[in-house]
Amino acid sequence: MEACFLSHNSFTKTTDQLIPTIRNGSLPHHKRSSQHLQCRKTRIPLPISCCHMSSPSPFGDDDKPTLSSDWRSFRAKLVAGEQLTRHVEEVNDLDTVVDHPPLITIGDKWAHVIHEPENGCLLIATEKLDGVHIFERTVILLLSTGPLGPSGIILNRPSLMSIKETRSTALDVEGTFSNSPLFFGGPLEEGIFLLSPKEGNGGDGVGKSGVFEEVMKGLYYGAKESVGCAAEMVKRNVIGLGDFRFFDGYCGWEKEQLRDEIRAGYWTVAACSPSVVGLGSVGSIGLWDEVLGLMSRRKVM
Repeated sequence: MEACFLSHNSFTKTTDQLIPTIRNGSLPHHKRSSQHLQCRKTRIPLPISCCHMSSPSPFGDDDKPTLSSDWRSFRAKLVAGEQLTRHVEEVNDLDTVVDHPPLITIGDKWAHVIHEPENGCLLIATEKLDGVHIFERTVILLLSTGPLGPSGIILNRPSLMSIKETRSTALDVEGTFSNSPLFFGGPLEEGIFLLSPKEGNGGDGVGKSGVFEEVMKGLYYGAKESVGCAAEMVKRNVIGLGDFRFFDGYCGWEKEQLRDEIRAGYWTVAACSPSVVGLGSVGSIGLWDEVLGLMSRRKVM
């Protein structure tokens, strides 16, 4: 499969001159033309496709350590504290803060800038992408930063049709998801879905199944290799149809290419709370403005 990624040299002053170029093999080392999008062969890292549901712990390892998501909230509080310190220095009121330290709260919804891309972060398109139709004002959820290069999906493009209407068989098994809306996830060919079980509705089973990859606390992703298991879990009432969002396509970059684009000012990288990228946010054209608003808000009390 051919997959295109953006380079910081890919954007011209007149964005309507952008032309995709297909290359077979790895990226050449010589200087790339600024008139083109560069491309590579890749696949988004996918979860395994087997589905074991006979017991709460399919691998018999209930005590297997899992990555805690609390560190994101902890870091967000540290960022809020740093913002407070800068504010205090600006108003020259350090003595007051020492005597009466404020309560730092980040609330249920928060977002802040980070310097390096990581799994579960957001890429916020900057004004430099205005006029680039696919990526203008996009919010991309980064699913993986593995050895094949970063991969993610666009969250804020509305759905225009259902899976059935697109006649997509990759993301539909025996008609289970045929009426589900299909969202545009990016220009690269692959069927992807997000899964976020409602509290008390199969969350433990989803996490322990080994079929889906956790992006952040309570939010998982899968692809056509795991959609069969997802359909089976729906039939068994482990999870519901409303716990899914399906995407046609994804975005991908060479390993260092995304960092080049970030340094060139095409993307702002942000960490956020799970509530910001909940399934209700998918397809919301206002998500770009919402995330920027959260990033500029100083939630210090």
